[in-house]
Amino acid sequence: MEVKNFAVWDYVVFAALFVISSGIGVFFAIKERKKATSREFLVGGRQMSFGPVALSLTASFMSAVTVLGTPSEVYRFGASFLLFFISYVFVIILTAELFLPVFYRSGITSTYEYLQLRFNKPVRYAATVIYIVQTILYTGVVVYAPALALNQVTGFDLWGSVFATGIVCTFYCTLGGLKAVVWTDAFQMVVMIVGFLTVLIQGSAHAGGLHNVIEHSTNGSRLNIFDFDVDPLRRHTFWTISVGGTFTWLGIYGVNQSTIQRCISCKTEKHAKLALYFNLLGLWIILVCAVFSGLIMYSHFKDCDPWTSGIISAPDQLMPYFVMEIFFTMPGLPGLFVACAFSGTLSTVAASINALATVTFEDFVKSCFPRLSDKLSTWISKGLCLLFGVMCTSMAVAASLMGGVVQAALSIHGMCGGPMLGLFSLGILFPFVNWKGALGGLLTGITLSFWVAIGAFIYPAPDSKTWPLPLSTDQCVPSNVTLSPPTELSSRPAIADTWYSLSYLYYSAVGCLGCIAAGIIISFITGYQSGKDIQPLLIRPVCNLFCFWSKKYKRLCWCGVQHDSGTEQENLENGSSWKQGAESVLQNGLRQEDLVNIPGHDPKDKSYNNMALEKITHF
Repeated sequence: MEVKNFAVWDYVVFAALFVISSGIGVFFAIKERKKATSREFLVGGRQMSFGPVALSLTASFMSAVTVLGTPSEVYRFGASFLLFFISYVFVIILTAELFLPVFYRSGITSTYEYLQLRFNKPVRYAATVIYIVQTILYTGVVVYAPALALNQVTGFDLWGSVFATGIVCTFYCTLGGLKAVVWTDAFQMVVMIVGFLTVLIQGSAHAGGLHNVIEHSTNGSRLNIFDFDVDPLRRHTFWTISVGGTFTWLGIYGVNQSTIQRCISCKTEKHAKLALYFNLLGLWIILVCAVFSGLIMYSHFKDCDPWTSGIISAPDQLMPYFVMEIFFTMPGLPGLFVACAFSGTLSTVAASINALATVTFEDFVKSCFPRLSDKLSTWISKGLCLLFGVMCTSMAVAASLMGGVVQAALSIHGMCGGPMLGLFSLGILFPFVNWKGALGGLLTGITLSFWVAIGAFIYPAPDSKTWPLPLSTDQCVPSNVTLSPPTELSSRPAIADTWYSLSYLYYSAVGCLGCIAAGIIISFITGYQSGKDIQPLLIRPVCNLFCFWSKKYKRLCWCGVQHDSGTEQENLENGSSWKQGAESVLQNGLRQEDLVNIPGHDPKDKSYNNMALEKITHF
């Protein structure tokens, strides 16, 4: 393959991204130097507004996996990725209305604190360890995959870009904390959109206009979006994306530390919800840009596919190769696209490092050393950022074995995020589930999701379920590439064509539903949890939506949890057994007349603010 190297202006544009990102970290390190507390460092003093948090949320999960992987998926499999529109809507609504209120009103910093309040320490520690493993693995994919793709197409140094990403992210995370991460993410989100727009405009011009792109995509079957086949073994259908995608992304958004940490950093619950809903717009914009980039790329390569012809060695290199072709005579613009891809990488890695430092500090360090001074806590938090920065960068080496970036990333989230979603759902939605059911459910969910995912890695699904749409090489210039003969498949067990061939988007659903089912069964066998022992703010009584006509049925669904009684003082006193001293919290489940007198509750907005929580918890 001919490697088209960067020009000077490409390096200038790309370097500017790293300089500005580092500069934001330095700015907040200097600005916030007098507010040297771990709370200020890890959650921004809980005074962020919804705008930058919304941009940060979008940038954190619309990583280089999206910039490079999604257009490649659309190019090969069609525009069915647009169905994630549906998944995103369900995910954001459920996160904002079901999970966020519980976490926000609890006043927690680590989402896994909730598991100790609801169940016990072993459940909390088990979930924290799984999250750490999941995040380090995912971050390795996010760092390595774009670096490899760009290296093989643009000649950009592989390990230079890997270590530059790790060093810059670790630098501004360690210096500036969450505020630096959020504002850097906001800047990188703008870079991602500008990068996509340049590709869309120039690519459409090369194709002769958007109408030509639509015509070519239609002729190539790329716009057959709605496939209602219910076969769960098919890689992408309406059901795998809308149902499986919802489970996968709900594990990412609803209970993921990186997401919730940003939301609870907002000044009020209303701001936190607005951040999520405005983030939905950002998800839609990036999704549309990525899908149309894939369609434009197909229109450009419709008669000479660089992947099957051997010009490039992996599908993830399609987008960089396409960019280098259309911008070959325009120095600086290839650098802008690389900056776009690495903006996604930087934002995701930074969010991961900050979240890992937070859960480790809150769930392990603080539990073992509860009386640390603010200054020492801040330095430990910074040290953890540095440690996880090194670990995430090192993990990029292992990512080379994980296949396509989109499938690898979502598979990791499905394998670990699904059981975690099931665990938090058990705690929030099922008051009768005890700690034995929670721990047993988590282990069951992890076992099921890892079983199917590892089985799929060893025995890939049959080509009939995963084969891409037709690709042509009719007008390619003959190359010296020799195609190796297909390897003969070894004998496959019967389970390989059923269970192991399940669509990767269902891994999360398998883990989540397996966790919930096992948790409920184990709780009934071992003796269900008494509702009177559970604080109302730890449960979300969604049954109110379905049993609004009858107080009797509502109380029955509450399983003894006192949602309709209690005062602020009662909640504080009853909560002392599970949340000692300065960490006592009080707000969920109170009567309307009681809420009016609670500091931090605004009856007009029906919202809460974090400053009131700060004052209350320091009494």
